[in-house]
Amino acid sequence: MERENTWVSHCTDNFVTDTVEFDSFSEISDEGDMEVSAVSMDLTLPNDLLERILAYLPIASIFRAGCVCKRWNEIVTSKVFLQNFLHVLPLKPWYFMYTSSDEPVGYAYDFVLRKWYGIQLPCIQTSNWFVSSSSGLVCIMDNDSRSELYIYNPITKCHRRLVEPPGPKFSHYSALAISVNRVSHKYHVSIVRSKQVLENFFQWDLSIHVYYSETMMWTTTLTEVLTGWRAGDESVICDGILYFLIYSAGGGSDNRHALVAYNLENQSSHDLVMRSFILVPCSLTCGRLMNLKEKLVMVGGIGKHDRPGIIKGIGIWTLDGKEWKEIARMPHKFFQGFGELDDVFASSGMDDLVYIQSYGAPALLVFDVNQKQWRWSQKCPVTKRFPLQLFTGFCFEPRLEIAP
Repeated sequence: MERENTWVSHCTDNFVTDTVEFDSFSEISDEGDMEVSAVSMDLTLPNDLLERILAYLPIASIFRAGCVCKRWNEIVTSKVFLQNFLHVLPLKPWYFMYTSSDEPVGYAYDFVLRKWYGIQLPCIQTSNWFVSSSSGLVCIMDNDSRSELYIYNPITKCHRRLVEPPGPKFSHYSALAISVNRVSHKYHVSIVRSKQVLENFFQWDLSIHVYYSETMMWTTTLTEVLTGWRAGDESVICDGILYFLIYSAGGGSDNRHALVAYNLENQSSHDLVMRSFILVPCSLTCGRLMNLKEKLVMVGGIGKHDRPGIIKGIGIWTLDGKEWKEIARMPHKFFQGFGELDDVFASSGMDDLVYIQSYGAPALLVFDVNQKQWRWSQKCPVTKRFPLQLFTGFCFEPRLEIAP
């Protein structure tokens, strides 16, 4: 298996600045034994041309290139280079996989190069934190008080702590989502909280809180009481719409899951769920929401007809208006490849890639939406050390130029 060692220690603030001298080298030509002298191209190339060449390197190689000499360091850390880098080669989202441990250390998978890179996440303290990502930035929230939030770039490690959000600190369920504007780099963070009404099993307090990077403040945009339904831990923002799954809390409903669409621009709050209630396409054991090119996509475990809580397969749907359209169903050979797949699993996606991972093993399956192809990743360096060890992960865009 081909993989790289940890490379994120070569961050821009740790680049070597000493100049390295380049020696000329000798090359034997095909024409006899004539010796041809040559000099390093670095000495003859102008900066703009060298920038173009370096921009074609993979991200991991760019970090190492900054350690070659002072000139290369200045180029790869310049604002012009960082702004132009994304326009040279299209980048596919990476998947970061980690396991339950005291240290949030894991490996990021590069789909294009089929390599794993060792990465240590800043800020995050345990593996059960809430995670959401968008356009190169990752938002995390602690799972205890659910009031400690950070925004960071996992490649450069630049990070910022957000002010404490409003609402109940110890809600029973919380769903985190972030949306980043690709041009302005402004971002919104949303938290959907759900807390059971005291001594009432069927009623749940629902609240939505939104953070705006422009004002660096939180706003509570909605408070409502749901009867027979509660929110969970699954949400995503697509094209200004906050989508989150709600779950049956009793009351005789035949449906275990449903979707709510909330317009973050209009922020209407009267009878929200009743007006934007969208049923899921079939009986699901679990659902995972993701933003693929501003389109809502859901990956779900398909429950058996007679036993809806038991998984029999995995499907992928996209939302068109209020109608679900199935775009793929996992072939049985891949479904079996996970071994004993639980009724719930990890899945996230961006651009045109969907990653699916079992909580019980480090196996990672990738679905290319454009090519309609399923493919296993290279074997992850994470190993299973004990039977009940859990694995999880999330995907993110590897970007150099964006900072919180």
